[in-house]
Amino acid sequence: MRFAFADPPYLGCGSYYKEHHADALAWNDPETHRALIERLSAEYPDGWVMCLSSPSLRTILPMCPDDSRVASWVKPFASFKAGVNPAYAWEPVIFRGGRRRARSEDTVRDWVAESITLQKGLTGAKPVGFCRWVLGLLGYEPGDAVDDLFPGTGIMGRVVAGMTRKPETGSLFAELGN
Repeated sequence: MRFAFADPPYLGCGSYYKEHHADALAWNDPETHRALIERLSAEYPDGWVMCLSSPSLRTILPMCPDDSRVASWVKPFASFKAGVNPAYAWEPVIFRGGRRRARSEDTVRDWVAESITLQKGLTGAKPVGFCRWVLGLLGYEPGDAVDDLFPGTGIMGRVVAGMTRKPETGSLFAELGN
């Protein structure tokens, strides 16, 4: 199967990525996100995942196909900003498709609790546990293709490369540490 993972600059946050993306400010326009969703739906019928911010969910979700679902990344440790209450301590993740799980396989929750990374240099860098969870949402199996459309730190590619099956149980695990 062939899946896509899209973690674009969030709606209204393009200025954070100007040094990383020449077209970063285009992501401040909802139509750029609409075009991405259309691309994901056309090119990745097996399944895709798209990250976004909670303030943009109201705008972006109606652009998605009706069979899309919303999952939640809850951040037990998040960055707190002065004067912002309540804190932004979760992010929606829209996903569509994926491999159906066999009854014998573990059920993947539609939420994950993973702390943010403290990596400097790229706002919004995702942690290893988040990447493993995304692969679970898609029903990833070794040998599947995962196209990371916004590779940033490259963590998704490294997690995919480290995914194998435990011989004794057949369950997935990653040899990459946290």
